[in-house]
Amino acid sequence: MALAGLGAFHGLNPAMGWLFAVALGLQRKSRGAVLQALLPIAAGHALSVAAVIVAISVLRVFFDITVLEISAAVALIAFGLYRLLARHRGRAGMQVSGAQLLLWSFLMATAHGAGLMLIPVLLGMPIADAHSEHSHHMAAFSSLGPSAGTALAALGVHTLGMLAAAGAIAIVVYEWAGLAFLRRSWINVDLIWVFALIGAGVILLLMALP
Repeated sequence: MALAGLGAFHGLNPAMGWLFAVALGLQRKSRGAVLQALLPIAAGHALSVAAVIVAISVLRVFFDITVLEISAAVALIAFGLYRLLARHRGRAGMQVSGAQLLLWSFLMATAHGAGLMLIPVLLGMPIADAHSEHSHHMAAFSSLGPSAGTALAALGVHTLGMLAAAGAIAIVVYEWAGLAFLRRSWINVDLIWVFALIGAGVILLLMALP
């Protein structure tokens, strides 16, 4: 539920891609163009998150969980403050291919710290247990099959949540609301995301400290 909820929250953010998809649909006067654009956008987002999942899976084999939790908490807080102080905006032309959309989405999701927010959830995923440090490492590596399957399922749930939310908003905006409503009533989801990063980091740090 946490992974799906975070995915849906990512999908709500216009900066994560649905606004781009709507703009392409309006330009080409096609609902299909909106839906077609969402697929590489979701794929790019998934690749960004997958990079974090792989990093966490590898680091958990070699480092104590408390060390990882404290490091992750500091990273979340630092990145949230960076996002708050340095407001970078991505730019891309409207004549784009699927590959360009995928790359744009990957870079945008990475710049927004999409994968970082999953770290507290990922650190709670089970890992092989053993008595000695050496056997612990060997057991972890020998269990890569189930661990990889769990990580892949986590990535799939998160990406589906993101795609469902982004797709629903994109279709509503394209078919009925129009882009003008963003100037009247849309909340600053990016700012909420910044404070969510900082808040998650603070909570994780408090839980990790003895």
